[in-house]
Amino acid sequence: MNALMTPDELEAALRAVGAARYHDKHPFHVLLHGGKLTVDQVRAWALNRYYYQSRIPLKDAALLARLEDPALRRAWRQRIVDHDGEHEGDGGIERWLRLTDALGFGRDEVAAGRGVLPATRFAVDAYVRFVAEKPLLEAIASSLTEMFAPGIIANRVAGMLANYDFVSKEALAYFDKRLTQAPRDADFALDYVKRNARRPDQQQAVIAALTFKCDVLWAQLDALYLAYVAPGLPAPGAWTP
Repeated sequence: MNALMTPDELEAALRAVGAARYHDKHPFHVLLHGGKLTVDQVRAWALNRYYYQSRIPLKDAALLARLEDPALRRAWRQRIVDHDGEHEGDGGIERWLRLTDALGFGRDEVAAGRGVLPATRFAVDAYVRFVAEKPLLEAIASSLTEMFAPGIIANRVAGMLANYDFVSKEALAYFDKRLTQAPRDADFALDYVKRNARRPDQQQAVIAALTFKCDVLWAQLDALYLAYVAPGLPAPGAWTP
């Protein structure tokens, strides 16, 4: 059995997972941020990424239902509010729809998930099941990809605004909010994991949970690259430029 790590050693191990496996290193993101994609390739990314965004409140609701501590529920439910908004026309999902609006998609088409790649759907649905079914500690640890989000968001917004004349700052408004929301959420989850992973097996489990979430994000980009970059063969039923 692996030796017990101190909380700081556990944090370092978790950050090492992100350094090695976070999807900012994927070739599709390198192309996206560098202005090397066509408008249709960016459209495919936005359409497929919406499916992921739309399922985040569902996985958070599944986790929230398992929290017996009111303080934890109060903290975690803010994530649902961030995505769903306090009212119609508010929230992260609405802001993502503004991006797909700007890229020429109809909202009904996007919201219905029409044209989403099978691998996108499978990866995202697997993440929702993971959070609903795994022990609470692992479910919370799987959200820790948010530790690495601010860096990729800053690069994404700067790169897309500099290189694509078909997107605007308004269309990328989703990412403005995430620059403050993601660090807040990551700090909360990291503190929870460091305090509650008290045995070597628990520590290894939370590292594995974060690795799984990195794989979920990476698999979505693998599918996009295969379908729309090289060799460029969308699956049957997927959106075709």
